[in-house]
Amino acid sequence: MARSRAPGSLVGRISLARPSLARLTRPLAAVPSAAERLPSGRSPARARSGPRLGGSTRRQRTGRTPVALLRALSRHRRLRVALLACLVSVPLLAGGWMWLRHSSFVSVQHVRVSGVHGAEARAIEAALTGAAQHMSTLDVNVGALRAAVAPFAVVREVHATASLPHGLNIHVIEQLPVAALIAAGTRTAVAADGVVLGPALLSSTLPTLTGSAAAATGARLRDPALIAAVTVLGAAPQPFAKVVARVFTGPSGLTVAMRNGLLAYFGDATRPHAKWLSVARVLSDSSSTGASYVDVRVPEHPAAGFPAGTRPPAASSESSSSESSGTGSVAAATAAGSEGTIAAIAERLAGPKGTEASEAASAPGSEAHSPSGAIEGGSSSSSGATRAESEETSSSGAAPTTKGP
Repeated sequence: MARSRAPGSLVGRISLARPSLARLTRPLAAVPSAAERLPSGRSPARARSGPRLGGSTRRQRTGRTPVALLRALSRHRRLRVALLACLVSVPLLAGGWMWLRHSSFVSVQHVRVSGVHGAEARAIEAALTGAAQHMSTLDVNVGALRAAVAPFAVVREVHATASLPHGLNIHVIEQLPVAALIAAGTRTAVAADGVVLGPALLSSTLPTLTGSAAAATGARLRDPALIAAVTVLGAAPQPFAKVVARVFTGPSGLTVAMRNGLLAYFGDATRPHAKWLSVARVLSDSSSTGASYVDVRVPEHPAAGFPAGTRPPAASSESSSSESSGTGSVAAATAAGSEGTIAAIAERLAGPKGTEASEAASAPGSEAHSPSGAIEGGSSSSSGATRAESEETSSSGAAPTTKGP
């Protein structure tokens, strides 16, 4: 039989439910906003970012790294062994390397010096050998080698290559003298780059230059005319360099005088290699035999000049036929550039022609002749000048001057 409920218990439950109903029926506007719930002085953006880590927190995290490393070492035996091996082996290897670099096992005992010539060759070789014997093949001091040859102005660069276990190859790059400078009553040798080498390197085969002021050994020339002269001499082929008597500045510009009296008009120091090749091409042609001067101021259009009253010889039939076929300039350039041809020309230029050529070259009315081997449009006519020569002398209406020094 169902138990009946007392009326008092039902009334009590209703009274307890009234506060809950009151809270549900409370208006929504009474709920405070997020900004109202924040403490005074803090912005919502800063509040969302959360608390920042201070310096003490960072120091605590940084300080945990060594602690973590020590814990890892205490837990892993292999890691401890590897770290201990590194700490012991690194100093031993470094010390062993330093000992080996200066030990007798790799000491320099055989020195080979190359690239030295002239009267100071033995002294340069002795200085380099003495400096190298205090080195090892694992510790080559190029600065010490350069300091050993610093008193020799002829040495420009020094390169060293070690050959284990006891060999050292030293290559010297020299700046050989190309001219003898006469200034203020003194004679001194000069290199192609304008460095004064001193009187110890003078020789009878060096061409002469005339200057106004003497320069100290090791200094550089400052006169533009002298610098241009040594630049041209430095570009000369070796056979030609031995037959040049002097270089001077004349009415036709920079002029090179050969030992047999032949004059070569360079004009200036631009394109010196092309101008020397043009000189060789002109003199290798049979039609330039007996010429008193060669004008190579425009290397593409060289010209050979003859004394007054002298007719140039006719060009060879081979040159004429090759020129007509369009291959003469290429063949002439190849032949003139060969060492044998240049050496043969140099032998002729070194012949004792005396002063006849100089006097003939300075005579008025000399003709200009363009040999058959001239580059690009050279003419074999004995009475006309080349097209480039006529352009240069159109203002004066005369052939290139042939006055000697």
